[in-house]
Amino acid sequence: MILKNKPISVGSLKRLALVIPVVVSAAFTAPYAHAIETAAKQAYLVDMETGAVLLDKKGNELMPPASMSKLMTATMVFERLKEGSLKLDDTFPVSERAWRKGGSKMFVEVNSRVSVSDLLRGIIVQSGNDACIVVAEALAGSEEEFARNMTEHARTIGLEQSTFANATGWPDPNHLMTPHELAELAEYIIRNFPDYYEIFAEKSFKYGKIKQGNRNPLLYDNGGGDGLKTGHTEESGYGLVGSAERDGRRLILVVNGLENAKSRGREAERLLEWGFREFGNYELFTAGQEVAEARVWLGAKDLVPLAVEKDLTVTMSRKDRRSMQVKLVYNEPIPAPILQGTPVARLVISAPDMDSIEVPLVATENIERPGMFRRVTSAIKYVLFGASAN
Repeated sequence: MILKNKPISVGSLKRLALVIPVVVSAAFTAPYAHAIETAAKQAYLVDMETGAVLLDKKGNELMPPASMSKLMTATMVFERLKEGSLKLDDTFPVSERAWRKGGSKMFVEVNSRVSVSDLLRGIIVQSGNDACIVVAEALAGSEEEFARNMTEHARTIGLEQSTFANATGWPDPNHLMTPHELAELAEYIIRNFPDYYEIFAEKSFKYGKIKQGNRNPLLYDNGGGDGLKTGHTEESGYGLVGSAERDGRRLILVVNGLENAKSRGREAERLLEWGFREFGNYELFTAGQEVAEARVWLGAKDLVPLAVEKDLTVTMSRKDRRSMQVKLVYNEPIPAPILQGTPVARLVISAPDMDSIEVPLVATENIERPGMFRRVTSAIKYVLFGASAN
């Protein structure tokens, strides 16, 4: 058999490109890992649609997440709201322990009751440690048990390294997350709780007589930022889990270890701007769209049409897009019978500065074996004249 390695022109891709983007793969993350320098100790930038990692600086390194871990605290509430065991107008009691907690506060009153709606805003907008403890004690009986529940839930949603020791992000040697998993958690929230995600874009919240502004700098720069959460402790430095959307494309950014709030805001804006400017999402094929044809060995038809199973959108640098190559790879000829939907070839997308992306191609129709006479004559032609005679 012959290994067929056939280029498909970029011009053909332009004619075939359609408009429904779907996640395919992020097999090309490594080449962009240090494409831009950053003052952050840890940084991770990902395209949410395709999963392509544009920047990875210690993305899988465990670090103190500070208040960025309040995203998991909020997620525990979102899950209960979604399943219906909790309502926004339900109220929780404020213990003395919650009331006395230091750090950033919502300023709840001891022995009062606070609605879930207000507590969520106290956690997300005001970063209130007191609000986190109120929620933890109400949902799990104690903050310690709630933290154990947070770690267990992290595993169920695919966060394999994160461990939680409290509901607030208060410094603790057992309270750790990676930038990668913070980005995954942000994506989980955006995809699964769109109605509650809107809270992250609220610029201020007033509880009682105290109004506090959201510390997220991305909400104020007109760059499409609409979430998610800042964090700061002496140990972790200044950090941010941020997300921005422009023209239907969403990036998620995690930075940590910056020196002050000003540098956090400046660096987050700069990295997001770089991601939107230097990279694009390119829609190549739609599900079921014929990409090419492959030759068939001893089949009722000489050619079988090939298609991608899912809509294919890839993220790459705009420079790489200009030199992108697309090749069809398969063992020629493919022996009949061929069952519709069977993977029989690969589409390989490559460019100089990125890892190749490989996408399976499936047969779009059944190809049966012909009668004995046709099989014999086809075999003789192949022996005498090769694949071109088939």
